[in-house]
Amino acid sequence: MQTITFDIEVAGTPWEEVDEITRGYLMERARDEREREALPERMALFPGLGKIIAIGLWNVEADRGLMLLEAGDGAVSEGPKEWERVPDSDIFRGSEKAVLEKFWEIVGRKRPRLVSYNGRGYDGPMLMVRSAQLGVVPSVNLLPYRYDVSTHCDLMEVFNFHGTVRKNYSLDFWCRRFDVESPKGSIDGSQVGRVYREGRIDEIGEYCLRDVRATGELFKKVQHTLLPMFKGGT
Repeated sequence: MQTITFDIEVAGTPWEEVDEITRGYLMERARDEREREALPERMALFPGLGKIIAIGLWNVEADRGLMLLEAGDGAVSEGPKEWERVPDSDIFRGSEKAVLEKFWEIVGRKRPRLVSYNGRGYDGPMLMVRSAQLGVVPSVNLLPYRYDVSTHCDLMEVFNFHGTVRKNYSLDFWCRRFDVESPKGSIDGSQVGRVYREGRIDEIGEYCLRDVRATGELFKKVQHTLLPMFKGGT
């Protein structure tokens, strides 16, 4: 079975394009004024209120990546072809729907062990909900039985021992603890929407692909040490 790490980047729906009832609902749910002020820039955190513009995949055994990158609505799909921006990687460009269809085709055909960092809490639900919105049928369940890491290993849940440890730490934190090159670069997840609106989509793809490469390296650090302690970890 192949091991493939995955990560997504989402551009939130502009606040002014969100309907008034939904805006009011989100405002009511905010805990304080600070959260209410931040809401317009946080749409990517809410399922169904953003578009998936990048899906990064990294084949751990082959040590090679694939960037599925949104190229604008109605764009003709192209690739995969070599991507010079990130060594040892290919790129596939297309509309958001084409990118999602390509992702589900790959994981449905290969049936790999998927590895993520907070993929159960964010990436998996976002991929499945957004696909449903666009009429794309998921080929696998990205949220299988939580306490079995054989088909989807969420490293955040490995490091918090399925919620036993109450605090979570970032991917960058754990990479530094295990001597994995940090994926931190010129942008981070909170800036994706703005960078996307500025048309700097290749930068987002590079950021995403560096994240999945680091996730793969971190996975290898715990594959034969920590993971065997979990169901399905051998």
